[in-house]
Amino acid sequence: MVVELIAAVLSAGALYFVAGARVVQQFERGVVFRLGRVRGGVRTPGFTMIVPVVDRMRKVNLQIVTMPVPAQEGITRDNVTVKVDAVVYFKVVNATDAIINVEDYRFAVSQMAQTSLRSIIGKSDLDDLLSNREKLNQGLELMIDSPAIGWGVQIDRVEIKDVSLPETMKRSMARQAESERERRARIINADAEFQASKKLADAAAVMSDTPAALQLRLLQTVVAVAAEKNSTLVLPFPVELLRFLERAQQGPYPAVEQQPASAPRAAAAPPRGPAPRVAADLPESGVPSAEPAEELPTGLRETLAADPLLETVRPQRPPEVS
Repeated sequence: MVVELIAAVLSAGALYFVAGARVVQQFERGVVFRLGRVRGGVRTPGFTMIVPVVDRMRKVNLQIVTMPVPAQEGITRDNVTVKVDAVVYFKVVNATDAIINVEDYRFAVSQMAQTSLRSIIGKSDLDDLLSNREKLNQGLELMIDSPAIGWGVQIDRVEIKDVSLPETMKRSMARQAESERERRARIINADAEFQASKKLADAAAVMSDTPAALQLRLLQTVVAVAAEKNSTLVLPFPVELLRFLERAQQGPYPAVEQQPASAPRAAAAPPRGPAPRVAADLPESGVPSAEPAEELPTGLRETLAADPLLETVRPQRPPEVS
């Protein structure tokens, strides 16, 4: 009889121990309700005991929760329809408030995040949503964190993930960006042309003071062209020589003395042949003189002598007129 009583007591004690034993994880906190009221403080991690049937313990996870916010469609302050989605990072800092003050703190934080996101869309411009997200994230975090404090929840971070634009708006923004790039390219090109023209003007001023520099530059250009192994080499003709030939062709013709009417005309026409060569300079009276024509420079004379085609334009002494 005594043995049976001891066995019953041990069995009841083992059953009570098993029914009341609880284990709280390191990332959890336990809130114990005794007959509907919160009893004592929050149970810390480790092994704990509660009164079976009378006590009830609810565990609260204190880890950071990552909650995506569904995409919210709204109209920005500059009347552009966009879809914006975000993500909220929060954690429970007071397990008792998270159990007592709100029915489901996860659902409450999700609804508050969606409402705040729509409010942020209506208060912001499109440019702010695309380029100034850091400021919007801070404003969105404050809007969600204000009511969440009473729920025992702390908002760690809020990030706007993506902003979806209509296709027409995307094309308009692409055209705007392309036009801006083209404008910058034209400005840079015009600036380069302006700087190049100033440098060329300075170089021309230096070469005008020293004509030999132009010849040296010409030789350098010839060397650069010949280094490319080209079969054809084009040499520019000296401009000074062309000007001299032009002055020679535009010289005054000799004045012909008129014969009296009684004088007989020549019986025969002058023979056909090359036109008489005209002297380079004539005296002011218009009558050709017997002095020789003006001597040419040595370099030009050698050039004319080497080319038979240029020989015809060499200034000669004018023919004598009877």
